Amino acid sequence: MTVFCRSIVHRSLVGAFGRMASNPGSDAALDTQKSVLSGSPRTKKFPLTEQEVFYMNCRAAYLTIFKSSLENIMSKDQLYLALQHAGRNPSQKTINKYWTPQTAKLNFDDFCIILSKEKPTSKADLLKSFKQLDVNDDGSILHSDLHKYLTKRGEKMTQEEVNAVISLADVNANGKFDYVKFCKLYMATSEQCLKTTLERLEADSKLRRQQFGSQMEGSPERDPSPVPKPSPRIIRKNDQETFSSKGDTSHTLLSTTRKFKTSVSFTMPMSANSNRDSTLTEPNLKDWQCAQSRGCFFLEEDGEVVSHQYKMHIAQRSVLYLTIKPLNLSQVEGKHSPWLSVDTALYILKKNENPAEAQLMCFTELRNREVFGWTGELEPGIYWLIPSTTGCRLRKETKPVTEEVQLVHRDETGELSLTSEFRSTLSEIFEIIDLDGNGLISLEEYNFFELRTSGEKCDEDAWAVCRENFDTKKNELTRQGFMDLHLMEANDREGDPLDLWVTLHSMGYNTALELTEACPFVINVYAERCKPRIKAVHMEACSGQLERAICKSVLDRSNAKVMDGYENIVVHTCNQDSWITSIIENKSDDKVIIHINNELSKNCVNNRGLNIFAVEVAPRSTMVCQHVMPLNEEQEWIYCCVYSLVS
Repeated sequence: MTVFCRSIVHRSLVGAFGRMASNPGSDAALDTQKSVLSGSPRTKKFPLTEQEVFYMNCRAAYLTIFKSSLENIMSKDQLYLALQHAGRNPSQKTINKYWTPQTAKLNFDDFCIILSKEKPTSKADLLKSFKQLDVNDDGSILHSDLHKYLTKRGEKMTQEEVNAVISLADVNANGKFDYVKFCKLYMATSEQCLKTTLERLEADSKLRRQQFGSQMEGSPERDPSPVPKPSPRIIRKNDQETFSSKGDTSHTLLSTTRKFKTSVSFTMPMSANSNRDSTLTEPNLKDWQCAQSRGCFFLEEDGEVVSHQYKMHIAQRSVLYLTIKPLNLSQVEGKHSPWLSVDTALYILKKNENPAEAQLMCFTELRNREVFGWTGELEPGIYWLIPSTTGCRLRKETKPVTEEVQLVHRDETGELSLTSEFRSTLSEIFEIIDLDGNGLISLEEYNFFELRTSGEKCDEDAWAVCRENFDTKKNELTRQGFMDLHLMEANDREGDPLDLWVTLHSMGYNTALELTEACPFVINVYAERCKPRIKAVHMEACSGQLERAICKSVLDRSNAKVMDGYENIVVHTCNQDSWITSIIENKSDDKVIIHINNELSKNCVNNRGLNIFAVEVAPRSTMVCQHVMPLNEEQEWIYCCVYSLVS
């Protein structure tokens, strides 16, 4: 294991150890027992569905931490503990994904949604993680090695936690830790904890009568099962639940028994190539000063888009010319470059001590082919630059990729080397993470890469080791050094490409080494009277700031229609030339459900991926409903959408 090893190993061990340290097992926990759910009289009479079993298990985990599922998770620590009791081993990156700076609390239904997205730890996962530390391949690890790994690497355990693990008599002997026994004990303890809580739920009629979330349709004699409903907080794209018109609709908002109170419709015919007209005019940039930074949109497993975000400093009042466009990497001839057709935008907000009050100044609404830009005057100060893409063209792959490119091979002498295809891909990745474009990777730039691929940062000591072992220039990693670092990783795994594939998939590549789930971009800022400064400060998903900025940009110039008879429900639609965005504004004190039907649209694709869906809009809030773009830009397209208020 090197200082650059992937955090997945450590995360699995720390999560398992943390839970075992607080819930040591017993001999009884090792006995094989039938699930209390399948053996109870109620479930014999009314067999539970898979979804109901899932929510019963959610309740069981939740009630090991809280007295009632009506209580809220009030801190990151509580969320971490609850997820551990549900058999998950979350990294700090995972916790931060669900507990953002805007989060004040999470309720039980939020917890259910998180569990549905996070994969539980299996015995095979644990054994595989431990085996990487087993230098003698004898099923055990020296206490000294285990102590060093758990207290010095990644998300560190405390001395007390490590001592608790080493003191477990059943799995420790002669200064060694028997991880095979530990895995068996850990899984059995997890099952026993779940079984005990489920028995408590079954026996306690008062708990059974509690309303855990929304009720599902079903037998009146069954316990109510919850349907996820996020707690009130800043609306984000992934918080808006979508429902397909196909498949099982008995438990969705689009049940055939639903009726609509009222509807409004929009029809917008668009000509071919209308979104590629040269509406952006570049000013005479002679004597203007320029700042540039690269970045990337990454598509997460749940469809959410993550990207770099920036701070821009303007020293004095000046006319600015800002552009953003997909980054055209050095491509192998004939290699597919799907990200070059991805739409990009840049929202410029005036920095405020309260992020929720950051003021939208402008956005890159004009276009010249793949370049989106804005020209105007800004006062001196600090601004947020927030990149955005609609998500219409940056989408999860639907066609299975059967090809798997070889990453490493051995030469005639038995030495490992990187294949030419893999070296070409690493060269592309180098260009993506070289944010300032100087041909070198700084520690700051490398840490964006590490956070993306492993969830960890590389500290100064580890970076010093990197400089000692790999080619550097001015304390920054060269392209060759970056290649050699990955060759070392391949050698550490004796040619096993598993960790290399983790890196590639995290960066948006498929097994054919095609960049299909990411879009690198480049931002240019030109200033007439001063030297602008731009710096990437973090990488995160669509933030509340961006959501509010998009809503503000649409509200300022939209075609608004009020729902007939419901003046507090307004649908705003704005033609952005390159795409169409719709916003739903709910001025009432009650949440509303809006049904959206795009079936009459022609040659269109939307970011939801569905022609028919529904969204829930919180009281007194505004949300982005959908973005729509032409499927084929060379043909005419028609946006025709009906918005209906569900009764």
